[in-house]
Amino acid sequence: MRFMKDLSQETLSLLQRIYRESKHYRVRQRAHCLMLSCHGYTAKELQKIFQVNLFTIYHWFDAWELRRFCGLYEKKGRGRRPKLNDTQREQIRQWAKEFPKNLGKIGAFIQEEFGIAVSKDTIKRV
Repeated sequence: MRFMKDLSQETLSLLQRIYRESKHYRVRQRAHCLMLSCHGYTAKELQKIFQVNLFTIYHWFDAWELRRFCGLYEKKGRGRRPKLNDTQREQIRQWAKEFPKNLGKIGAFIQEEFGIAVSKDTIKRV
């Protein structure tokens, strides 16, 4: 059994404040999990409460032990990397001004110029 122990009253009050006031859902969820663990809830019980994998609970505990309050937040770099960089997006915007109703032509330019295949939806988002 793994519990969050020896959390000071000040730390608990900060966790409670984060749980109530953070604008990020996942941060609030992690803070709540740590508070419940400190009150004696097991990892299995926390798994059922938060409806996550048991490994997720242990990852939250590990992040807390390594980085404390910073461990509540996600690290930068999560998710898929963008296909296009800023200069490429700017070039696509210029092509869109030249050919506003021809996404196929812009897609061909992107393939030819950058060697990247993108969908029409991606071009629209740019």
